[in-house]
Amino acid sequence: MDPSEIGLIAFSAVLLMLALRVPIAFAMASAAIIGTFFVFALRTGDFAPDRAIRPTTSMIFSNAFDLIHNYNLSMIPLFVALGHIAYRAQITTNIYEAAKVWMTNLRGGVAMASIVGCGGFSAITGSSIACASTMGRICTPEMLRMGYDNRLATASVAAGGTLGSLIPPSVLFIIYGIFTETSVSKLFLAGILPGLLTLAGFVLVVAVWVRRDPSIAPMTDIKYSATDRQKAAIAAWPAVLLFVTIVGGIYGGIFTATEAAAVSVAAAVTIGFAQRRLTLADLWVSMKETCIQTASIFIIAAAAKIFVAFIALTGVAPQLVALVSSADLSVFALMAAIALIYLLLGMFLDPIGIMVLTLPLVIPLVEGYGLDLIWFGVVVIKLLEIGLITPPVGLNVFVIASVVGKDAPLERIFAGIARFLSVDFIVLLLIMCFPIISLWIPGGM
Repeated sequence: MDPSEIGLIAFSAVLLMLALRVPIAFAMASAAIIGTFFVFALRTGDFAPDRAIRPTTSMIFSNAFDLIHNYNLSMIPLFVALGHIAYRAQITTNIYEAAKVWMTNLRGGVAMASIVGCGGFSAITGSSIACASTMGRICTPEMLRMGYDNRLATASVAAGGTLGSLIPPSVLFIIYGIFTETSVSKLFLAGILPGLLTLAGFVLVVAVWVRRDPSIAPMTDIKYSATDRQKAAIAAWPAVLLFVTIVGGIYGGIFTATEAAAVSVAAAVTIGFAQRRLTLADLWVSMKETCIQTASIFIIAAAAKIFVAFIALTGVAPQLVALVSSADLSVFALMAAIALIYLLLGMFLDPIGIMVLTLPLVIPLVEGYGLDLIWFGVVVIKLLEIGLITPPVGLNVFVIASVVGKDAPLERIFAGIARFLSVDFIVLLLIMCFPIISLWIPGGM
């Protein structure tokens, strides 16, 4: 059997296992290990399993070892820890409180503040699901108590939570950078403008929605003075400091992304203890949560690394590149096909699973067309961001549904999400048509 045929069978097996709800790490690792064994066993034509054991185990352990010892991978536990520490030290919630004080007097102001709060939370944590979960517990119940329509109260936070994928730091950018061997620092900077465009678009959706139907966002009697606004803005200084440390340090060449993560964690701990909002017990819980979340990401990444090595061994990627080249597709047709694949997978799989499953096949195609991998990384992350709120399995929607319970059924949340998805697709088209939106800031490094 030809190695490429084994590769296609293994890839199909992974898709089948995912359809059967087998965890992505186990599906990819098992298919890659068994496929690698058969490739080596059938290399001489006849089936010789004794000759396949040593090279198979060598490839598995060497690739897993190389991944775990990748310097850039150390960013993941650092940024995950930063998110947990900043939340327990109330650094992230202060962003929402400041936005709420400034925007409450606007119709739909609390929903707008929730989106801004999600953007600020994302600028520290780097996790969309963590953002949706945390901000959902803070913002959504408050909007429901104020009489907001449950579609607006839930969809604004579910959509706002996706900003964690684009606004740096982003765990997805880190994983993309490791697997494509591109600069994580440049990827972080490339996500700033698309992330801010998305945030502004979401706020605009709320403004237009409440203007057309004022009943969905009743005005509140609470009034804040200029002094209250000033105090709220000043209270948010730790979040601003952390964001400037990460982005400013990377852009100015002061830190690498890993160094920025370490400095930010140290700063968050120091600020938390200095303000007496962080205790040793809180720090211990944050570290435990970081270990659990990081371990799950590392297991998926290790399985993906083994799968990438297997795909390279079978030669499926070069054959796919040759097939696409012979079809003479335009860049537009190629990107449209890739976008369609990601959007379809986003309806059923989690973002990390989609990325590690598709990158081994997609990246050779993109490189063959001479496209910029930094720009393409932003496009991929934007597509994964859209998948987080796309029915039938929008992870952020399910997170918000678990928070609000019976107050907002899934169909009501998805009904509100449709408006925010329109903005996502507009931003996606802008990014794809005008790469300068993504490349302008990293180009100035």
